[in-house]
Amino acid sequence: MPTSAPPLNRFERRRAETRRALVRAARQILAETGDTSASIQVIAERADVGFGSFYNHFESKVELFDAAVVDALEEFGQAIDERLRGTDDPAELVAVGLRLSLRMVDSHPELMQVLRHRGLGHVHSDTGLAPRALRDLERGVASGRFVAVDPTVALSALGGSLLSLVELRFARPELDADDAASGLAEMVLRMLGVPPDDARDVARRPLPDPA
Repeated sequence: MPTSAPPLNRFERRRAETRRALVRAARQILAETGDTSASIQVIAERADVGFGSFYNHFESKVELFDAAVVDALEEFGQAIDERLRGTDDPAELVAVGLRLSLRMVDSHPELMQVLRHRGLGHVHSDTGLAPRALRDLERGVASGRFVAVDPTVALSALGGSLLSLVELRFARPELDADDAASGLAEMVLRMLGVPPDDARDVARRPLPDPA
């Protein structure tokens, strides 16, 4: 049996590229203003595709902008995953995830602007960093590394804290991002029941090297 999908033909490649162009355009608009009132004509022009092409891929602007947010969240989650390979301690996974997320305000500004404008509605999304963070919280509770809290409630606190810190970073570019993120990570770990000295140590360990 084949182990991979057959290669796309020319029509399928063009169709996929048109969809990607529309999603990219929607992401740019979300990053710039967070406003979804742009007309389909404006979106198509920015994507450099024909107006009629829009309805070959999306039934509405709502569907397109939702796809753009999902696309950004998944890129976000994959970027964090690449740096966390080989890390097993749930406490370190949570801390590093928070610290790397704030660094991405500088390294991936468009992506993080999308998160800033639309992230609160996706704290419990099934894409992006949310399911990964929930998995780590569940493992931490199951292993006894974290206190017996409801992981979903803990995810709410974790996601809300991260979004607030991202907003602060955009509002105050002079902020020492690494120090702020380490401080938040330490507070979150203590909230999850990690002893204070251990939480402080974990929150300030050297970050894993890029893959």
